[in-house]
Amino acid sequence: MNAKPKAILSWSSGKDSAFALHAVRASGELEVTGLLTTVTDAYGRVSMHGVREEILDLQAARAGLPLTKVRIPAPCPDAHYERAMADALAPLAADGVTHVVFGDLYLEDIRAWREARLALLDVTGVFPLWGRDTAGLARDMIASGVEARIVCLDPAKVDPGLAGHAFDEDLLSALGPGVDPCGENGEFHTVVTAGPFFEAAIATEVGPTVARDGFVFTDIRLKSNTVIGDNRASMH
Repeated sequence: MNAKPKAILSWSSGKDSAFALHAVRASGELEVTGLLTTVTDAYGRVSMHGVREEILDLQAARAGLPLTKVRIPAPCPDAHYERAMADALAPLAADGVTHVVFGDLYLEDIRAWREARLALLDVTGVFPLWGRDTAGLARDMIASGVEARIVCLDPAKVDPGLAGHAFDEDLLSALGPGVDPCGENGEFHTVVTAGPFFEAAIATEVGPTVARDGFVFTDIRLKSNTVIGDNRASMH
């Protein structure tokens, strides 16, 4: 029997990348050997989403996968970002990784940009959720047991009062016209805490909400009694 091609997954800490992991595992076509996440170094948080690093570490542990963190400054020039990602991917490719999995849904320009840069390393992009109807996809996520909350939103597109809201049917009903149900156009970002990709749920609590740099962020924190334990799945 031939070994499955090795893949890593671009892990945003949100629902789309998590559901992409679930889809790839269900297909059985690739062996996902790790997660790759961009962390804004000065804040110790996932870039764009603003998720705390300790939650990110626990996500990797619950997914049972090693985590590679790509640390970038704030702000981060495009050239710096591209170099940091290439530096992180090169040793993984040398170790036999031939594919990178993304949770992108339909933005053609982003997909083309990713594929062009992966091609420089002779690595192939995989997009298991690509082209799915996002209203149906959102409901499939919820039905599968995905639990997530909004951690960041664009107040020009989404009611700021929805910051910190659970990703559920009530949220889908509350999103205004023109807002993608999965937030694919940057309307909102989530942190995922439970679903078929985790061995157990992550207990969190909702902290304060702040406006910063044109976005609204809600601080989702681990519950104070959460035992993080020895997370051998994470590497810095």
